[in-house]
Amino acid sequence: MSTNGYDFYLKKCLLPIAPPQLTVKINNANEQVTLIDEGEINILKKAGLTDIEFECRIPQEKYPFAVYKSGFKGADYFLDYFESLKTGKKPFQFIVCRERPAGKRLFDTNIKVSMEDYKITEDAKNGFDVLVKIKLKQWKDYGTKTVNISGGPEKPKASVMLQREATTAPEAQSYTVVKGDRLWSIAKKFYGNGRKYMAIYNANISVIGENPNLIFPGQVLAIPPA
Repeated sequence: MSTNGYDFYLKKCLLPIAPPQLTVKINNANEQVTLIDEGEINILKKAGLTDIEFECRIPQEKYPFAVYKSGFKGADYFLDYFESLKTGKKPFQFIVCRERPAGKRLFDTNIKVSMEDYKITEDAKNGFDVLVKIKLKQWKDYGTKTVNISGGPEKPKASVMLQREATTAPEAQSYTVVKGDRLWSIAKKFYGNGRKYMAIYNANISVIGENPNLIFPGQVLAIPPA
């Protein structure tokens, strides 16, 4: 856990310095219309997509307060990683783990998102470090249905075909580790087969580290589809 109690993950990449501020905007898709006799009304609809914004500092030299899971990496590594998320045309998991200085676990954020854009700022007062402002948007899987029309022009009949495969794989779930858990038991819980534990490990190497046998209460794991 970082020194300020926050860990930010973009997919499997842990930001070396946690951003000082995170903005999560919970949007809605309600529609306001004006009726002739009733005036303005609000038509309530399902929630819109969530917007996430933050600015992170990417150091060019190793600081004692920065955290690196696999050793120090310069800013070029993270900038290349951000670009791959932007141009890869695939959603990814955004995870924020929060913990008080005394070790008490707070709520976590675990949401599938897309990289909308990012802005790089270089300022002399930051030395060789760069500031990167990142904008993310919630991603929801979706699919389509095909309808066949039969029976001629006088008595047409519509039948719904099987739903087409979604544009992405089923959304990953998340699980918070509790005392006594092992990856084997978690895989057994979600997949019905403990021998599939490596699927969970491979999806959470940045959280777990090099040893799949060492997981700790409070860790939030992404559970990929079976």
